[in-house]
Amino acid sequence: MLKEKIKNIESLEELQELYTSVFGKNGTMTVRLKDMKNLGNDERAELNRENTELRELFKSRQVEIENAVLNAELSKQKLDVSLDAEPKNRGTLHPLTQSLKEVVAIFESMGYTMMTGPEIEDDWHNFTALNTPEYHPARDMQDTFFLENGNVMRTQTSAIQIRAMEKFGAPIKMFAVGKTYRKEMDATHAPSFGQIEGLYIDTVEKNINLSAFIGTLRAFASKYFEREVEFRIRPSYFPFTDPSVEIDMKWGNKWLELLCGGMVHPNVLRNCGIDPNKYQGFAFGFGWDRLAMVKYGLNDLRAFYDGDVRWLKNSGF
Repeated sequence: MLKEKIKNIESLEELQELYTSVFGKNGTMTVRLKDMKNLGNDERAELNRENTELRELFKSRQVEIENAVLNAELSKQKLDVSLDAEPKNRGTLHPLTQSLKEVVAIFESMGYTMMTGPEIEDDWHNFTALNTPEYHPARDMQDTFFLENGNVMRTQTSAIQIRAMEKFGAPIKMFAVGKTYRKEMDATHAPSFGQIEGLYIDTVEKNINLSAFIGTLRAFASKYFEREVEFRIRPSYFPFTDPSVEIDMKWGNKWLELLCGGMVHPNVLRNCGIDPNKYQGFAFGFGWDRLAMVKYGLNDLRAFYDGDVRWLKNSGF
């Protein structure tokens, strides 16, 4: 009778109730097992056999019910194998990182060697060696983050040029990549921005002049923007170059400042132990943030730093 009842139960709840009535603290089998000491050997053997058989029967029925429940749930779930798989969310390089990789590849293809330097600089490498002594008014052109020990957060990667010339002398053909820091923030400026600096110094016989400087930057711009770029060249002033120029590029129907530079000032060469009577060359600098801004057609540089994943996903980068 009990065995048939176990086999006919359809739910785990009912099976558990029946199991408790048989093997629970006051269950029928539990009571019988407690009285086993009063039974003869044959009766004990028969009770043990019955106990084992019932337990196995309960376990077997439990597995059958669980499988039946699972199969019923699976039968409700239909998978259309003809549907397209859901797209995987894959990370991509930030557009500024992509831009930097392109810039580095172009300059290396032009024979420049990449160098880096510290972001916290001393006064000598950030200002004085660049022909900007303490009394020089050009120091007021940059709103600098000063540290308590007199050092500064690097305002320009030109400091790397100084370190490179001090270490390797001339001739030298290098470019520097790094973060710089200034107290400014608007649609085309950020307080921390990536900067590229280039330097090419060789003997005066090589005639590395302003024309070669402009030609180099035209070649770079045409490779980076994958088209001919219209330049506007304006005379300017920087303490570390002479003559100095600023170069704008046509951006839509207006001009946008792209980079600046000029012929390395003789005092800068002397400060680095290089004879300006034997060597000459040019230096330039620009922010790769702004370069990417122009290439991707953005109106506000700050969009790169907002951290809006939705914008990145829909911006085509």
